[in-house]
Amino acid sequence: MSIAPAVRGRAATATAGRPPARRRRPLTVLLLCWLVVLFDGMDVNVYGAVMPRMLADPGLGLDPATAGTVGSWTTFGMLIGALAAGNLTDWTGRRPVIVGGTLLFSAGSVLCAAAPGAESFGLGRFVTGLGLGGVMPVCLSMVMEFAPGARAALTAGVLMTSYHVGGMLATGLGLTLAAGSGWRAVFWAGAVPALVAVPLLLWLLPESPAVLLAKGRTDRARQLADLYGLRLRHATAAPQAVGVRARWHAALALFRGPGRRATPLLWAASFCGLLLVYGVSTWLPQLMRAAGYGPTSSVAFLLVINAGGIVGMLIAGTVATRFGVARVSAVWFLLTAVGALLLSLRLPLPVTYVIVAVTGIWLFSAQVMVYATVPALYPAGQVSAGLGWATGVGRLGAVMGPALGGAVVAHGAQRWAFVIFAAAGLTGALAIHLAGRTPCPSDS
Repeated sequence: MSIAPAVRGRAATATAGRPPARRRRPLTVLLLCWLVVLFDGMDVNVYGAVMPRMLADPGLGLDPATAGTVGSWTTFGMLIGALAAGNLTDWTGRRPVIVGGTLLFSAGSVLCAAAPGAESFGLGRFVTGLGLGGVMPVCLSMVMEFAPGARAALTAGVLMTSYHVGGMLATGLGLTLAAGSGWRAVFWAGAVPALVAVPLLLWLLPESPAVLLAKGRTDRARQLADLYGLRLRHATAAPQAVGVRARWHAALALFRGPGRRATPLLWAASFCGLLLVYGVSTWLPQLMRAAGYGPTSSVAFLLVINAGGIVGMLIAGTVATRFGVARVSAVWFLLTAVGALLLSLRLPLPVTYVIVAVTGIWLFSAQVMVYATVPALYPAGQVSAGLGWATGVGRLGAVMGPALGGAVVAHGAQRWAFVIFAAAGLTGALAIHLAGRTPCPSDS
């Protein structure tokens, strides 16, 4: 269960009769989560960055079809990790889930580096996915909780930029470290999060006051709220139900309440969005190389599209605030479809770089804005469940994207991959547009 933030804004004073503790800055939480999500983005994108070299390694025994399957194992692991993260958070808290997820995806990278064949490499990527799946949503919940209320959206956008910085870092490793030391060295570098981030998390990252409050540890929650200058809401309601059964009932309620018409449309848009994100991240270098571009340029396209993603994250919120989130998300999906179709053409290298960059602007933030439409589609009590299930169903698209790309490449029809991506963009645009036109909860 996603626990709604129980803290917002700044506390005016310390509790009466108690000496004020030395304040800590909520910025620390953002910086730590930013670092973790950076490594998340690096691990997701590193497979695509080194895939051309892996396919050329006869000792590994990886072919395009198997490579697509392995990419789906990664995202399937992320799906399981994301679903498990809710129960683990209920039982242990957000801090242990972030630390444990970081250790797990680092261990998966080590398994990949040492893998003697394609099957054991796939197992390593599955383990990596298990760790990656829970880290992103829990980090997002943490920074939203510790951010001042007026800056919560901005803070979330800043956090999401780290994913694309991680993607650029993965590309840099693919262009430099892999070129000199082989593809295995890049996966050995994936152990760095366990060595660098985990000690910092154990030292500096606090537990979520919202989780502590839900678990009945009110004194500790109040102490942390005072320490970080947060306002703690009093727990007057009965404890919320947790566990698998509670989540299943919450999902059924999404089809019965005021947002019932929007639910399948929102899920379809999320499915298409994550199919695009993970399909493109996994296969872009190999697709561009098959289109006739050189090996260095093909991998560099992954860096460029992630650079575009950073720009998109910074501007999408501002544009959506003015014109409407669902409307802008639909336009972004359409522009992604146009970009994918243009990439199916053999154009001059500088033109292709520009197309890849602007496609990155639309592609990644289109998916984020799907999530941003949730508060407008459901009543307040269903927003958490609506967001959680849209994310979970979207993970199925993340599983399918790499597999589809692998199947198309295996049959030597690389241009059709871009057509499939364009079709996903068009479908996502239609779905989120129609979702945005459903009656608001207050109208029902």
